[in-house]
Amino acid sequence: MQKFAGKVAVVTGAGSGIGQALALELGLAGASLAISDVNTEGLAQTEEQLKAIGAPVKADRLDVTEREAFLAYADEVNEHFGKVNQIYNNAGLTHIGTLEVSDFKDIERVMDVDFWGVVNGTKAFLPHVIASGDGHVVNISSVLGVMALPGQVAYVSAKFAVRGFTEALRQEMAVAGHQVGVTVVHPGGVKTSFGTNAEIADGMGLDQDEVLANFDQQVAKTTPQQAARIILAAVDKNKARVLIGADAKSADLLVRVAGTRYHEVLFGGPGLLGRLVTFGRRLLARRS
Repeated sequence: MQKFAGKVAVVTGAGSGIGQALALELGLAGASLAISDVNTEGLAQTEEQLKAIGAPVKADRLDVTEREAFLAYADEVNEHFGKVNQIYNNAGLTHIGTLEVSDFKDIERVMDVDFWGVVNGTKAFLPHVIASGDGHVVNISSVLGVMALPGQVAYVSAKFAVRGFTEALRQEMAVAGHQVGVTVVHPGGVKTSFGTNAEIADGMGLDQDEVLANFDQQVAKTTPQQAARIILAAVDKNKARVLIGADAKSADLLVRVAGTRYHEVLFGGPGLLGRLVTFGRRLLARRS
């Protein structure tokens, strides 16, 4: 973890979950932190923990959808620390709803936070990260940036977009000769407040408490600390992509093997895919 000592790292969505765990792991590794969140209470807790371990920290409330504020924030952080080496675009939310029952505003909200928030953060900090001469951009996608599932149309759209955006950026940095690594992260179920904060479309007929209980019991198998350590190990090795959790790795394997017909595995297609339906349904149950 020597790669992080003396570096300045920016982490969005640092008030809880993976973002908070990333900030603390980076602080323990000797990095200085610029942390942000719209959740000021959680952000204050992260700031307090970072100060307790002696990590230099700048904490600010930031809405990643506010582009002008993000641009100003990037300059402020660079001026405060004198450089920026790494940015972890982690802030996000989800919306549970099919296209049929979701409103345009529901889809726009998820895209604004989960996709445009990543674009805003990357674009705002990229000049500073390039100037550092030893930079890295880390964008958090999802297992649903590897494969799609029904009832998650907005979230799937945003996370697939993050994946494509990040892969293109990595190529651009290489072609331009910039010393900037770029990594896209696909977490599976992680024990965070993700389920608690999920927005559910009225037409889905789902109970918030039931969804949360199902997520915690069947889906969330990885702790934020485990996820953060896996991410930092990937950054240390400059990996282009990292899958977190057995569910994410299984989904990736399924898509690679079945190709565009992976939905037949999930929903009982003919032939070999049909015989694998039990596997598919179990995988779907872990994400529903």
